[in-house]
Amino acid sequence: MPASPEPPDTGEPEEGAAPPAKAAEVTPEALRIAEALLFASDRPVQPARLQAVLPQGQEAAAVLAALGGHLVGRGVVLAEVAGGVALRTAPDLAPALTRVVEVPRRLPRAAMEALAVIAWHQPVTRAEIEEIRGAGLSQATLESLLEQGLVAPKGHREVPGRPTLWGTTPRFLEQFGLASLRDLPKREELVSAEAAAPLLSAMEAPAESESDGAAEADPPPPDAPPGARES
Repeated sequence: MPASPEPPDTGEPEEGAAPPAKAAEVTPEALRIAEALLFASDRPVQPARLQAVLPQGQEAAAVLAALGGHLVGRGVVLAEVAGGVALRTAPDLAPALTRVVEVPRRLPRAAMEALAVIAWHQPVTRAEIEEIRGAGLSQATLESLLEQGLVAPKGHREVPGRPTLWGTTPRFLEQFGLASLRDLPKREELVSAEAAAPLLSAMEAPAESESDGAAEADPPPPDAPPGARES
């Protein structure tokens, strides 16, 4: 006996079947909570952190998307930074603010060189940083990067002496406006990229570092014997 043909799929829900659930509409209260949290937070806000304070039924992803649309054309925008979301000045307003906004303290050249090496080669030991950079790395420079929260220990290399491995932190991503390390520009792409030039200032000009000599290299610690290198 031939099988009965199946009824055509009309896209209508079958009789008795529950209709698909609709996503809850984003409420003004949820938008206000998200905006307030982003404004008050001293670090990028993770979606899970926002979800914990939203009214029941409101989804963090939908609220952030709605808030991003709400801020279009305003003085601030939503930016994905270090795995979270933060409020940032609208890019087109940056030229107008350069005269009135205090610029963060610039890292010394030696610290920026070391940070660039760590960012692209992490996890990396101090001896490897010195080898790649072509100059010694003083304890003061390393401590400066640590104090600013830009680098942190990432374990130890399993070789004699077990030297400390160094890597960048979420604070590094936040300071340089990166969502993740995957957003680091390739060195070969920076030949004409002015925006990312600080991260490559010394690595793109090894000849300059050599000609500058000791003026650009970190001096060895006062109590270190000649030729000594810390690991």
